[in-house]
Amino acid sequence: MPWFDLMPIDAILIIVIGAAFGGLVNGLAGFGTGLFALGWWLQALPPTSAVALVVILSFVSGIQGAFAVRQALNWPRLCRFLIPAIAGLPFGFAMLDDLNVGMLKLLVGLLLALFGGFFILRPRFARWQRDHKLADIAVGFIGGVLGALAGLSGALPTIWSALHNWRKGEQRAVLQPFNVLVLGIVMLVFGWRGLLHQDVWIAVAIALPSSIISAQLGIGIFRRLTESQFRQILIWLILSSGIVLVGRELVAWLAATG
Repeated sequence: MPWFDLMPIDAILIIVIGAAFGGLVNGLAGFGTGLFALGWWLQALPPTSAVALVVILSFVSGIQGAFAVRQALNWPRLCRFLIPAIAGLPFGFAMLDDLNVGMLKLLVGLLLALFGGFFILRPRFARWQRDHKLADIAVGFIGGVLGALAGLSGALPTIWSALHNWRKGEQRAVLQPFNVLVLGIVMLVFGWRGLLHQDVWIAVAIALPSSIISAQLGIGIFRRLTESQFRQILIWLILSSGIVLVGRELVAWLAATG
C-alpha cells in the first residue's frame, strides 16, 4: 500500500513544518530549502521522495525570489555562472554511480561551516570590489556538478557571492535564477528517471501552501533588511547550513556503521 494511504497527521505536520522552514530561508537568503527542510521530510517520507520534494519546492521558492529581484539582474554576470552550470550538469549525473555522495555532502558542509565561521571571526574582511570572470565560470561549472550530484547547486555560488562587495539585490539576482535553472533541469531529469511518481506529488500538494506563504514572508523580510543586516544573516545562514549538513551526514554514517 502506498505510504500516503497510511500517513498519520503527525507526518503531515512534519512535511508542512519542513516546508515552512525551507521556504522562509529560501525567501530570505535565496538558498537553503533542502538544507533546512530535508531533515524534517526524511522523518515522514522515503529518501527518494524527500529529495524529489526538495528539488520541486526549491524550484518553486526560487521562482518567487527571482521575480522579486528581477530589476537587479545583471545578465552578463549571470550568464557567466549559468552557462557553465548547464555544461557541468551532465558531468554530475555521469558521476552519480561512482561517487560517494555522502562524503561529498560532508565536505561541502565542512566548507560552508568553515567559511561562515571565518567571516564571523573576521567581520571586517575586505570584500572584493571587482568581478573575477574566469573564477565565476569555474564556480558556475562546479555548482552545476554539485546540483546534479547532491542538489547543492547553490552552496559554492553562495560562498563566492559573499566574498564580493555586491549589494543584496545583486547577490540574489545571481543566486536565485542560477538555482532555479539548475534545479529545474534536475527536476526534469528526475521526471525522466521516474522519480516524480504519485507519492511525490501528494507530498508536494501538502507542502506547497506552507512553502509559498513562508517564501513570501522571507522575501518581505529580505526587502526590509539593510545591506549590513543581510550580509550578517547570510553569513550566519552559511554557517548553520554547514553545521546542519555535516550533522546530518555524520548521523547517517553512524547509523550505517552502528
